[in-house]
Amino acid sequence: MILMMETKINHRNFTFTSRGDEESDEKDSLEVTIPEVLDGQYGMYVWPSAPVLAQYIWYHSNQMVGKNVLELGAGTSLPGVIAAKCGANVILSDASQLPRCLENCSRSCLVNSLQNVQVEGITWGEFSPNMFTLPPLDIVLAADCFYDLKDFENVIVTVHFLLKRNPTGKFWCTYQERNSDWSIESLLAKWQLKCKHITLSSFGADCVSIAGSNLPGNHTIWMMEMNLK
Repeated sequence: MILMMETKINHRNFTFTSRGDEESDEKDSLEVTIPEVLDGQYGMYVWPSAPVLAQYIWYHSNQMVGKNVLELGAGTSLPGVIAAKCGANVILSDASQLPRCLENCSRSCLVNSLQNVQVEGITWGEFSPNMFTLPPLDIVLAADCFYDLKDFENVIVTVHFLLKRNPTGKFWCTYQERNSDWSIESLLAKWQLKCKHITLSSFGADCVSIAGSNLPGNHTIWMMEMNLK
């Protein structure tokens, strides 16, 4: 007899309260709830880079209205949920071979009353049919996809493919520095991408606690924007 373990879900609240655009009201705030599945799979937890990227999106929320946005490796989907709440047309994605991660993307939408967000199985470095039927994209998001050195080129290949199909698109990415010797510079040159670093202080993310959470903590987080050369 096989015993099925009950899925344990922790609901984590994030409240974003300050924005930098000219039309922002100091009283503006946005609260979202993110379900975390207490499981060993990477994508089931909010990682330290996610609130930083979500803060960047919230800081530029007036620019998000009507934009077509795809989040790669979404997992718990905090950045994508914030983008959708700010008026973007959002597609959440995670590896097609990780159905529980895709299920959690859908769960994040349900908890936050987002009814028009698509969830797609997109595996880095693979070109499945749904990659060719995506709508035109303005922004591609990824929080902490550069966590395993063996996956770096697969992530870059996927980004290159998406930006090649959307030449005016941008890739917004945050990542946690795990090894100062790791670099993507050669991969950017190989796949004809240019990158600029964005200082966390420029959008209010240079702190240990974002949106009332205990994240990113004392981790070293970097924010990048990539475009085609």
